[in-house]
Amino acid sequence: MTGGTTQGRASDRPRAPQAAGGAMHQAQERFPARPTGARWAMTCASVDDVLAVLEQPPFWVPKAHTRWERKSGVRAVLTWLAGFPGESWQERWEASPAATSCQQWAKEGQVWVNSVAKVRWRYAQTGLLTLASADVLRLPLLWQFGYRTSHLRPLVERTRDAEGVARLRDIVGRERWESIQGGRARLALVRIMIAKGGGLADITPGDAFEYDTEMRKAGVASCNTTLFYSWLRDLGTLPPDAPTTLRLLHRVTGQLSCEQLVDRHGVACAPIRELLIDYLEERRPRLDYATLDGLARCLTRNFWSDLEAHHPGISSLSLPPEVAAAWKERMRTYIQRRKLPDGTIEETLVERADYVQLLLAVRAFYLDIARWATEEPTRWGPWAAPSPIKEAETSNRKRLKRTKARMDQRTRERLPVLETFAKAASDNLRHRAAQLEAVLAAPPGATFRLGGTLFVRTKNVTTVNARDEQGKLHHFAQSEHRAFWTWAAVEFLRHTGARIEEMLEVSHHAMIQYRLPTTGEIVPLLQIAPSKTDQERVLLVSPELADVLATIIRRVRDPRTGAIPLLSAYDYEERTWNPLAPLLFQWDRGGENSRMTGEFIRDALGDVLDFIGLSNSTGQPLAFSPHDFRRLFITDATRSGLPPHIAQVIAGHANINTAMGYSDPRELHQTGEKSQVASSGRRAEGLQRYYELAV
Repeated sequence: MTGGTTQGRASDRPRAPQAAGGAMHQAQERFPARPTGARWAMTCASVDDVLAVLEQPPFWVPKAHTRWERKSGVRAVLTWLAGFPGESWQERWEASPAATSCQQWAKEGQVWVNSVAKVRWRYAQTGLLTLASADVLRLPLLWQFGYRTSHLRPLVERTRDAEGVARLRDIVGRERWESIQGGRARLALVRIMIAKGGGLADITPGDAFEYDTEMRKAGVASCNTTLFYSWLRDLGTLPPDAPTTLRLLHRVTGQLSCEQLVDRHGVACAPIRELLIDYLEERRPRLDYATLDGLARCLTRNFWSDLEAHHPGISSLSLPPEVAAAWKERMRTYIQRRKLPDGTIEETLVERADYVQLLLAVRAFYLDIARWATEEPTRWGPWAAPSPIKEAETSNRKRLKRTKARMDQRTRERLPVLETFAKAASDNLRHRAAQLEAVLAAPPGATFRLGGTLFVRTKNVTTVNARDEQGKLHHFAQSEHRAFWTWAAVEFLRHTGARIEEMLEVSHHAMIQYRLPTTGEIVPLLQIAPSKTDQERVLLVSPELADVLATIIRRVRDPRTGAIPLLSAYDYEERTWNPLAPLLFQWDRGGENSRMTGEFIRDALGDVLDFIGLSNSTGQPLAFSPHDFRRLFITDATRSGLPPHIAQVIAGHANINTAMGYSDPRELHQTGEKSQVASSGRRAEGLQRYYELAV
């Protein structure tokens, strides 16, 4: 028996959640939003009772005309709603055409007010806002997104849970409370209270998830904020097991089950589907999630789903030679699509870089089943089949040589200009800092010059922006932020040789001290969290690195408490949230502290390239990637006399051959070689001394 039949196909089987937003779907299932409801005390009150509430605090105001305007508007709206069916004002509202959208409210309500109520339309609008603030009516989020008014937020903050609002204002501080992002966060909280009822303490994680989802559906850029959720967490009203941030939930997914990993690529044959799920479950305990995810992608999308697409009805692992050969040919290349400046899509047929890895995964799949069949013949025996991939086809030597040559060429081009690039990052930071200082010195709305260019600072005192003579808006604070973190990343990476994911996970707790047992000397160490090799290691902190770390710590400290904010970073490899930690590479994004991303660092390195204009021998920009600094660090250290086994420990390589692979067999360029070797030699001596004594 070599396989199952095509019976039992599950074409209508539910698909696995999409990769983007999977975490949001999981969170919403775990924390559902509160239902709006149709009947509660205030919405079932009589007209007289509702009007009586307006005469009491917090709605009562000293100005008589304001009280009369509100009561006239409330009476007009309730009189209009009385003409619709329902036992409560909420039911009558939902039965009216106004509940469809704010545009319908303006159309239908204004006609009735002008013809029957005989009050001004703005009084009716005030009445509707007052009814919503008093929890007589609950307006849906989508309805509120289309309703533009500047009176809703101050009215609700004053009349709905004023004590909770005051406590939140004290927690977040005046500067953030009055900022633009703070205003958006306050409006989000107000809208949730208007839609769901209750005060700030009654807002649940599900309410916040629903707001974020509805806001993105509506595409309202002015409402785009996740800061309100961070404020609720600071307020202490969210359950401890709720997600720590709302920022990434719509973009990421948690760990999928093996069944979901298979179903996301649509395997039609039910027996093969079950086999793939069983195989992944068997391999899962010995694999990290990133490897498991890649293996599932190889076996489903790239292997079996491709076979089903070209050979409908296939149900056996025993592949005819022509079928296997055709599949291998298809997998050798793929179509690379690139959007051109004119908007057209350019398609190019390119060689698949991971072709051999794909063959290895499929071959291992067949060999594992064959081996397991001898141990559990009932379970695996029916699926044992000859592997369509021979061992000779999995030779990766030629590709590895090409990759090594390409990496060596990158090293030869970048090592002589490493110091130049680092100095450019420092100069760029000083340049951006000087610009920021000049903008801050100019009053809002004032005109000033920078480098011969005339700027006009915007009138908003909470921002540091200015427009040039062409009217282009420049974000000087943001530019200085990018320049600082670019400099910090360059200095950290070139002095540690760490991987970018290791750098982004460094916390304040990672800085420790160690006393050498022989001399009693105290040396500073930097603890590197487990990453690629799942092994923790420590690095000696050089004086240059110590200065960088001290500067970063001063940058990220909370000015009010002096502590480094705790963040829960998302691990893109394991698809899990890490525990709260005082991460060093964090910054204020829209009022909410967030961890740096590898994407941001890679993009920011391009700013230095634009600033200095480095190019290679062919005239192309000499771009630096974060991993280039790791190669340069190891190459520089080994060229300066550091023994390879110590370089292996510093770099965190499981195999010494990997560390040796970073070294370029050719001689270094003569340009700047002596000064480069002299400085790196001193660093190598220090590193070697430490590891000989302490390790």
